[in-house]
Amino acid sequence: MPRVALIAASLLFAAPAAAATGSILEYVGECVPFARAASGIQIYGDAWTWWDQAEGKYRRGYVPQIGAVIVFPRSPRLPLGHVAVVSRVVEKRVLMVTHANWSRIDGARGHAEQDVTLFDVSRDNDWSEVRVWYRDSNGLGSSTYPVVGFIYGSPGNDTGKRARPSAELSSHDPDYVAALIDAYAH
Repeated sequence: MPRVALIAASLLFAAPAAAATGSILEYVGECVPFARAASGIQIYGDAWTWWDQAEGKYRRGYVPQIGAVIVFPRSPRLPLGHVAVVSRVVEKRVLMVTHANWSRIDGARGHAEQDVTLFDVSRDNDWSEVRVWYRDSNGLGSSTYPVVGFIYGSPGNDTGKRARPSAELSSHDPDYVAALIDAYAH
C-alpha cells in the first residue's frame, strides 16, 4: 500500500466516528480519540502515556483550564488510564469535563458525555485526586481516582501549534447548581 494511502487509512481509524456526523457528542468509542478530537491536542497512545508525551510539545500543569486535557494515570480501576477535556471550571474544587467511555449509557460504555462534574478531593486542594460523576449512580461515584495533571492546548515549545478545542465542549446552559450539590453534598 502506498505511504499516502497508509496515512489516510490511519487518520480514518484515529478520528472519532462522530466526526462524519458533525457532532463530537454522537461519538461512541475510547476516551483517547475523543479527547484528541475534542481538545485539538494531537497526542496518540494509551491515556496514561499522554502526560509524558506532552512534555516539550504542550504546556502541562496542575490548574484546570477550559480546553485542557485532564490525565488519569494507570490504576487498578483504570488499567489504560483515562483522559477527559475540561469544559467548565465551576469553582476552585469543582469542574466539568466532556469525555467518552466512562458511564454506561443504554447499557454500554463508550458514549460521549458533556459537562460531567469532577470534584477535587485531594488533601492539598491540588487536583491530584478526584471523584467523577457517574451516570449509573446518578451522582458522584464513591471511588476516588488519582490525576497526573492537565495538558494545555498551547505549545510547550516554539515549534508547536496551538490546539483548537471543539465548540461542543460545553452546553449552552450547564447545570452549575447540580454540579455544586453533587460535589458538596457528599
